Amino acid sequence: MTLEAALAAASAKPAGKRPYFLTPEVERVMAIAMAIAQELAVARARVDTLERLLERKGVMTREEIETFQPTPDEATERGLWAQEYIARVLRIVQQEAEQIKAGGATELASEDVAREVSDADE
Repeated sequence: MTLEAALAAASAKPAGKRPYFLTPEVERVMAIAMAIAQELAVARARVDTLERLLERKGVMTREEIETFQPTPDEATERGLWAQEYIARVLRIVQQEAEQIKAGGATELASEDVAREVSDADE
């Protein structure tokens, strides 16, 4: 089997709604963890690319990157980004809390959780 065929087979999706395999609470935590993993994988690949290009072009070394100290303004900007990121990752928890306050049901199918998490990336 070729790599392309193996990847196609691995990503095949069954028809209909995906059932819960775990409890709804565990499914929600898993959705959060997967959103974080996806963000981290993309960010790590981009950082690696930038570091290699900068070093290859003689702009700076990885040691300089490792020992970088942000200015107070840069640290503030990073802190704001971190808060926004955590809010996106925990979006499902916030939405469920709002739904409970409004008196609505909170049970979601896993595909609904995945949709909510993927919508946060847009």
